[in-house]
Amino acid sequence: MNTKSIAIIGLGLIGGSLAKSIKHSAPETKIAAFDFKAVLDKAHKENSIDISLSSYNAALDFDYIFLALPIDQSLKVFGELSPLLKPDQIVSDLCSVKEVFAKKWKSCKSKGMYVGLHPMAGKENGSYSNSDYLLFENSVCIVSTEIKNIKLDLFLNTLKPTGMKFTFLDPALHDKIVAQVSHLPQLLSITMVNTSSKSKNGFRYLDFAAGGFRDMTRIASSSFSIWKDILKNNKINVIESLEDLQTKIGGYIQLIKNDNYESLEKEFESAHTNRNEIPFNNKGFISPLYDITIFVNDKPGMISKISTILFENKINIKDIELLKIREGSGGNFKLYFETEDDANTAKILLEKSGFKSL
Repeated sequence: MNTKSIAIIGLGLIGGSLAKSIKHSAPETKIAAFDFKAVLDKAHKENSIDISLSSYNAALDFDYIFLALPIDQSLKVFGELSPLLKPDQIVSDLCSVKEVFAKKWKSCKSKGMYVGLHPMAGKENGSYSNSDYLLFENSVCIVSTEIKNIKLDLFLNTLKPTGMKFTFLDPALHDKIVAQVSHLPQLLSITMVNTSSKSKNGFRYLDFAAGGFRDMTRIASSSFSIWKDILKNNKINVIESLEDLQTKIGGYIQLIKNDNYESLEKEFESAHTNRNEIPFNNKGFISPLYDITIFVNDKPGMISKISTILFENKINIKDIELLKIREGSGGNFKLYFETEDDANTAKILLEKSGFKSL
């Protein structure tokens, strides 16, 4: 077998993006996939994959097998394929819960190796059509495995060109963390939208929702078909997170009832401090980038000028974010870099070129 041969079962947003990313960075890698014929045909046409599999069992002919189906379907395929793995093969799920896979693996008595992966990246809309070879750039990918050896190193090296940054977490701890920082916000976002979807005297509350509300409820558009499996398979941790939130909200109700604004102020200050300590990475958490903010005049070619200055000085922009803009005047842009030295050097270079740093 080709030592870099890969089979991806499920070419949705995550599986499709993985195929595109690996093909873009390592076009010599042989990639096979299993999905609906129309999806496979499109992936073939776009040169994202080399081989269409007629069954997911055919993935056993490849070195690395990635399961990118919804959780329950991935578990089913995982249970069928794992006992059939050869010693040099690795199976990996790309799902957002891990403990259920780890427990199932222990009962498989497989000769192969299992590596749980959770790329902390996504979009509001799934499917191959929305997949993107840059989806994983600068994203944290949580790795869950009990074995760390040369096979694991080679496996992760295959994925490094995708732009993922790897962090190791125990499967149980992973599920507790994502329940709090991913699954709870999803339910909170839905709650906020549904609670505010009311009218009075002919006025719809949501007609007055501004940027803050939209930002906090962006993920409310996510499909339940994905979230059903997540909530079911991380049930205990999600309930615990909801109960913690319920207790906290109950406390706020009492503080407001009692006009205890001193205690509320402390809550605001605590949140401000904790929020500012969150490492920035717009596609996950952990692994911070270093940033600078500059004002850019609203003139043609200004972004190109910035990128040219940094390119000529061999400084790579890892991410860019538009904070505020006023038509005809300009806007504030935040630029993110891999190292603090890159950020400081970029700031000096851009200031010398007439850009104002903030």
